[in-house]
Order: sequence, then structure tokens, then C-alpha cells
Amino acid sequence: MTYVFPPQAPTSLPIAGSDARFPVRRVYCVGRNYAAHAREMGFDPDREPPFFFCKPADAVVPVADGQTLELPYPAETRNYHYEIELVVAIGKGGRDIPEERANEHVWGYAVGLDMTRRDLQMTMREMGRPWEIGKAFDASAPIAPLQPVSTVGHPTSAGIWLQVDGADRQRSDIDKLIWSVPETIAYLSRFFELQPGDLIMTGTPEGVGPVVAGELMTGGVDGLGEIHARVI
Repeated sequence: MTYVFPPQAPTSLPIAGSDARFPVRRVYCVGRNYAAHAREMGFDPDREPPFFFCKPADAVVPVADGQTLELPYPAETRNYHYEIELVVAIGKGGRDIPEERANEHVWGYAVGLDMTRRDLQMTMREMGRPWEIGKAFDASAPIAPLQPVSTVGHPTSAGIWLQVDGADRQRSDIDKLIWSVPETIAYLSRFFELQPGDLIMTGTPEGVGPVVAGELMTGGVDGLGEIHARVI
């Protein structure tokens, strides 16, 4: 096969304790999946069906263990927000996956940041338009090394937190997810056939806020490692 120009190498994530890489296919993101975060964004946190948006695979920025990522402040925004999230990596595809079988499709878990141009997202929301320019821009999804299920199991309760320059900004527990990981996988697979390499960013707890150049974000999910990124 001949291409008119060389294709980009696939985006991939490092795997903790291994030289192997996890190739990324799609990135699905769950919106407002913690009740307290829904409230701070001005929404009723009642348990309604989840909704999703996507980021392109090349928005993912792999962050190696122990690395502090230098994350450029993006263009066209004056309100650049952090959102710490539990990331789920799919290793077995499927459609209409039963909730009780959903964990069989998970390859591993990681810590990620859903970086957001909040001013642009809110403008699009108020106009009833898609969120892409607020959510799906370049380098909007830094993700730490994947932790295989064979090592960490399927966490259902673990602290999730983020600090900016050492000060707490977000602190909660993944047991406060409105839609659990198995529920999310089951629901999402009704609309998309999930494939190996898909990532699901499961939503962020309350405490989202802005960062500016020079500030250091440090976040984690207990038992799954940490992520470090400095805005430049």
C-alpha cells in the first residue's frame, strides 16, 4: 500500500513495569459523573443516563512514570481548567456488554487529566453547540502509565485527588462515581462497539479550576499512581 504522505505513528501509553505499549484507538469521556461536580457546574445531580463526548486519540499525551510533563498553555483561552480522572483501558471489544460481564473487557486503569478550555466550552454550551474546541484540542488528555488489571484488580473505592503547587484542589473517592465503571461500559457499548485500545475517561470530582503558566499539577488515584504536569 502506498500513502500520499507517511502516516502518523499510533498514539500509545506506557504500561507500568513493562516495555510494552498500549495502542490507543478512541477516547470516550463521561460528562458530570460525580454529583458534587454536577452541582458546581450548575446542574441537578440526579442519576440520569450518562452522556459522552470524545477526544481524538492524538490528544492523548503519554506521561512516563516519574516524568513531569511540560504542558503548553493552549491557544484561544483565558480559562484553562484541570480535571483529574480515573481512566479505563479496554482490552476486549464488544457490543451490548452486560454489566455483570463488563470488567472482563477492562485491560487496565490509569490516572489522567481532562484539560479543558472552560471559557470556550461554556460558550459552546450556551449556544447549544458541540464542545470540541473546549475539550478535544491538542494535548488535552495527559495520561500516566497504565496499571494492568492483573496487577491492580478492579478498584471500586480509592481516593482521587489533585493539587496545584502543593495545595489541594480536588479530593474525593471513585466510589462516588454516579455511573460505575461496569455500568458505564455496559451503557456505552449500546451505542458503540467497543474495541481493544479504547479509553474511557470516567469523569471528575468537584473542585475543578484554572491553572496558569508556571503552576504544577500533581494528581493521582490511590493504588494507580500519580501524574505530574507543569503548565508552560
